[in-house]
Amino acid sequence: MFFGREQELADLSALLRKQTASLVTCRGRRRIGKSTLIREFGKRAARFMSLEGLPPRPGLSNRDQLHEFGRLLAEQTELPPLTPDNWPQAFQLLASTIRDESTVVMLDEISWMGGYDPDFAGHLKAAWDTVFKAHPKLILVLCGSVSAWIVDNILENTGFVGRDSWDIVLDELPLHDCNRFWGDAGERISPREKFRLLSVTGGIPKYLEEVDPGLSAEENIRRLCFQRGGILFRDFGQIFSDVFGKRSEGYRLILGTLTHGSRTLSEISAALGKARSGHMTEYMRDLVLAGFVAKDAVFDPATGRVSRKEVYRLRDNYSRFYLRYIVPRRESIEKGLLHDVAVDQLPEWEAAMGLQFENLVLSNVLPVARILGLGRTPLLAAGPYIQRAAARRKACQIDLLMRSKHSLYVVEVKSRRKIGFSVIDEVREKVHRLSVARHQSVRTALVYEGNLDSRIETEGFFDFLVPFSRLLEP
Repeated sequence: MFFGREQELADLSALLRKQTASLVTCRGRRRIGKSTLIREFGKRAARFMSLEGLPPRPGLSNRDQLHEFGRLLAEQTELPPLTPDNWPQAFQLLASTIRDESTVVMLDEISWMGGYDPDFAGHLKAAWDTVFKAHPKLILVLCGSVSAWIVDNILENTGFVGRDSWDIVLDELPLHDCNRFWGDAGERISPREKFRLLSVTGGIPKYLEEVDPGLSAEENIRRLCFQRGGILFRDFGQIFSDVFGKRSEGYRLILGTLTHGSRTLSEISAALGKARSGHMTEYMRDLVLAGFVAKDAVFDPATGRVSRKEVYRLRDNYSRFYLRYIVPRRESIEKGLLHDVAVDQLPEWEAAMGLQFENLVLSNVLPVARILGLGRTPLLAAGPYIQRAAARRKACQIDLLMRSKHSLYVVEVKSRRKIGFSVIDEVREKVHRLSVARHQSVRTALVYEGNLDSRIETEGFFDFLVPFSRLLEP
């Protein structure tokens, strides 16, 4: 199942028109569809090859990685099976198989492939300069889930400066592409059911492929999350082990501090009982690059100036749901005690879905902006906003605040069975507390899933009322 990614395919296809070789990096969260994207793009070339590193395990060596490289190369070419002695030899063998035709070669999970040779990046750079670049129809794609490795060893490595043609950072699918996973059944399934599933899976293609359109959202969630064999019960530990290796537990503890809301680096360190340090900064950088955490700039809505303070937010909906709602019930799930439970009857279910919905909307800011008429308007800032109490200023928290040159857009995000008239008073108070420059206009929007009190629309307080179903539209 392949949906969306039109812009990424267009960007890659432009490289086919070049008359020189191209070096491409493709990075993003595990299960986000990196390899699938490159394979889909490879169909547009005359030839496609994929060579993948072996996942880490005890006892694995550089020799094992070289053997796997040789095995996969033999399967896809006319070379006999053999094990190269070193990476320069391996790259020379690969280059010898490239002909004078458009060719896409994917070195998949590049950090696994090169993780056992400290000179791997240097060998690859030398091979690019001496043999790969000599093939004008070649597009060499370095693909991997350990984005920090690609950044450190390729993108920010002085040896590769000026050599990469394109860098793809693959994010979750936008909601209108997620909607296509329901196929023909999608027209018969309510936006509310889709919202509940997407609030757990986010826009992760692998998870959406596991959805059974013939089952209700709650039944799908029960099957995937609350049974021992369900992929969403098992996958968190696997992806963290794959991406972060022996340090995965440290990264998991950091995510745990973010399940209840955004925090600064100092607040995260305090919650873990650790001093703020360079190691913590490195951990946060890795989590951001891996796609699990968002780093939101703190800006002054009145001036637009961005402060040096940054706030970290757990952006990955699946990880948020897993840590906050599955982990506390893990023992019961392993014993099969929740095998037949109705998940919407679990404690705090509606509250959990409300928080997941807010996170889902924050992952789709650009579609929201287009609905508000800001598709062609430069946004100077967009994200959740917290105004701390100070002299002559009250505290204020806004789900999504967007700033253009002349206007502020205060966006409230709500998911409830019944959204009452009191939401107007809540947002009116937030606008009143918000620090705004005299020349600025303030507009309000409500992005919601649920039944609105009929008076909300007739009152006319909100400039925009955006039901979740609008975000599912192309």
